[in-house]
Amino acid sequence: MTARSKSEPLWLELATAAAFCAFLFYYGLAAFGLVGADEPRYAQIAREMLGRHDWVTPVLNGVPWLEKPVLYYWSAMVSYSIFGVSDWAARFPSAVFATVMVFSAYVFMRRFRPGSQLDTALILASIAGTIGFAHAASTDMPLAATLTVALLAWYAWYETRSKLPLAAAYIFLALATLAKGPVAPFLAVIIVIPFLLLRRDHTALRQTFWIPGLLLYLAVALPWYIAVQRANPQFFHFFILEQNLARFGTNKYYHPHSFWYFIPVTLLGLVPWVVFAVEAFVGAVRESIARRSSFELFFGLWAILPIIFFSFSQSKLPGYILPALPAFAILAAEHIWRRIDEQNEPPLWLTLLHSIVATALLSASLLTIFFVMKIPVSAHAIVTVGTVGAAVFLGMLVAMYAKGLRTARFATMVPLVIALAFVIKVASPAIDLKDSERPVAQRLDQLVKPSMPVATTDVPRTVGFGLCFYRNQPVLDYADGGVHAGDYIVISRPGAEKAIVAMTNGRQVLAIGSFPPQDLEFYLVTTAQPPAAAEKR
Repeated sequence: MTARSKSEPLWLELATAAAFCAFLFYYGLAAFGLVGADEPRYAQIAREMLGRHDWVTPVLNGVPWLEKPVLYYWSAMVSYSIFGVSDWAARFPSAVFATVMVFSAYVFMRRFRPGSQLDTALILASIAGTIGFAHAASTDMPLAATLTVALLAWYAWYETRSKLPLAAAYIFLALATLAKGPVAPFLAVIIVIPFLLLRRDHTALRQTFWIPGLLLYLAVALPWYIAVQRANPQFFHFFILEQNLARFGTNKYYHPHSFWYFIPVTLLGLVPWVVFAVEAFVGAVRESIARRSSFELFFGLWAILPIIFFSFSQSKLPGYILPALPAFAILAAEHIWRRIDEQNEPPLWLTLLHSIVATALLSASLLTIFFVMKIPVSAHAIVTVGTVGAAVFLGMLVAMYAKGLRTARFATMVPLVIALAFVIKVASPAIDLKDSERPVAQRLDQLVKPSMPVATTDVPRTVGFGLCFYRNQPVLDYADGGVHAGDYIVISRPGAEKAIVAMTNGRQVLAIGSFPPQDLEFYLVTTAQPPAAAEKR
């Protein structure tokens, strides 16, 4: 009996995949507040759309914000309607999309590569890229999940020629277009067409462009684009020409990186399975050449072509290559199970490297609080982490040497679960203090009324976006001419009184409090005596 013929009960596989998704994606969604510029900005846009009962135009501070399509905002609006407005609810849609992505890969592999379906689900769920973006209130996971379902459905059609999966492919491609715009169909095209050309399957190429499917795509994707263009005549120029073409072809949005930037980003995104993923990709290239295997060729192209395409972009962000990671996970799971099926254990050096990567991930997570707070790592911490890392490394090595690759999934998941639990329970308060504006807003609420206007100057723009969400009010920036007429708070660096006085034409400026973890000072700008609330420090 081959390894593939031995299958766990369906209920046990589903329960295992669901349990890991529940922990990896949903646990600790609110452990620290929204970080960066995008998370609070997208969360606030969804809140304002919900408050306006407007399902067409994304709005920030009452002004149309047309940088991204609407799928994430719709998802967050539904989440807010069910759970209320919170940072947890803002991140919840990404966790749901990640879950859909994992289970779609599970169903696909159970149908077309039985035996490796649970490993596929667990590997895809546990790579760093999936976990990270499942915890982010952003448009990246909605795109990756919907595009993954679309491509899996298309390949299911390719193997079966059933019209149902082809229809599903067009529907989910439309949803991907609502998630991130024209980049979704473009990615699908640069994967599918090269695959069919290399396979010399011109019949499938013609059949792929199926008129009912194209009509389904237009019926799902086009209504919102028409509605938003009618409501905002500047949409096409701003979104298509500036946010897509200019973002790709120029450094207008200040995210320049080297051409090779996405190679280390991809490798980090595949941790802790990066060793097997790279080996599987190399094996897929060999299989495609030697046996002209359609499976390895399709997923190999899916893995590499988005990375090559975005490497030419003049603006680069880590989330761009998220749609490529599911292909690597699928290749890794299939490669592992092929080795098991053929009783072909990997060489010792490969097992050693895999154990080192998983141990390094755990060790780094145990030291996260030192990295976040930018303090020297103590000798005691080094000894403790070294001892724990050595024990985990030896445990993984012994388990995989004694039982082979069958134990790889759980031998790898143990340090991963410990690492994530530690970051969420121990390190997240430090992340909250240093990188989120949630505690800044809480400190500000102790000093002034929630209705007091706020402005910023000489601080990262993330401060303004974060406070905009957590105080639910516009936060002006002096760099944009943001000076209020009445009394208001300015957030800047310590010792900025004179500069603020000059920018406010000599108005009275009083330091009323601070937030040392982010080196922020709160100043009251007033023409009258400061209120009692402002005297508290």
